[in-house]
Amino acid sequence: MELNGVEIEDTFAEAFPIKIGRVLITAIDTYWAEIAATEATGFGTSVIMCPAEAGIEKFVCGSETPDGREGVYIQICHMTEKGLENQLLARIGQCVLTAPTTAVFDGLPDSENKFDIGNKLRYFGDGFESKVEKYGKEMFAIPMMEGDFLVEANIGYTDGVAGGNFFIFAKTQPSGLMAAKAAVDAIQKVEGSITPFPGGVVASGSKVGANKYKFLKATTNERYAPSIKEKIENTAVPSNVNAIYEIVINGLSLEALAEATRVGIQAATTVDGVVKISAGNYGGKLGKYQINLVDLF
Repeated sequence: MELNGVEIEDTFAEAFPIKIGRVLITAIDTYWAEIAATEATGFGTSVIMCPAEAGIEKFVCGSETPDGREGVYIQICHMTEKGLENQLLARIGQCVLTAPTTAVFDGLPDSENKFDIGNKLRYFGDGFESKVEKYGKEMFAIPMMEGDFLVEANIGYTDGVAGGNFFIFAKTQPSGLMAAKAAVDAIQKVEGSITPFPGGVVASGSKVGANKYKFLKATTNERYAPSIKEKIENTAVPSNVNAIYEIVINGLSLEALAEATRVGIQAATTVDGVVKISAGNYGGKLGKYQINLVDLF
């Protein structure tokens, strides 16, 4: 099929289960909330080598936060519950508690699954911390040099979906990057989804394992590398394509991930120079979820 004159390949993206913690960070203004969120989600592109996958989900105004201040929702993703708890504790403790004017709230208040992150972070108060009821929530106030750091006692997590993706084939690198940016901007408006790679865009689409260097978990996906398309017998790169960008998506649910994929593709196909949209899969061997691109439309 075609969308806005761009071919949508009849294929599927393959995704897999993951544990996701969702956190709301508030601060005196959007600048400081974003600073804390960016730090807390750093080194979080892929579980291949990063300690977690992480990203900014959405920005919210004061009317949507418990304390009436500007806020940012982030997601931290890990394959195991224990690993997720450790990452939430480390990232909130080292990157949010240390940031000016921040406070931390549970981003999944309706979830039955909770980690007592606030209760563990309170020990930084060295006995001077206190449990308080504030904004209708059980929180800990930790005295610091700028004033109290407030953190909700418990942070929720859920079973989510990771590894959703689509590929943008473009005539030039600038047009491909413009399309990728448009896709990420659209996805950020979908509640419950994140794009964990730098700026939401993957320049280094990979395959599992290696043909030559067997000690590596992942290596370049040579079939999708335009610079060597004439050297690869089974290349997937059309003759008029000189850049391919991948958008990887994690979601709190399969529905959120599918909707993020749909709006991302729709936005990408509005950019001149985009030739084709495809997706990465391993024949259903990597994950139990399959998002068929054509079915989204």
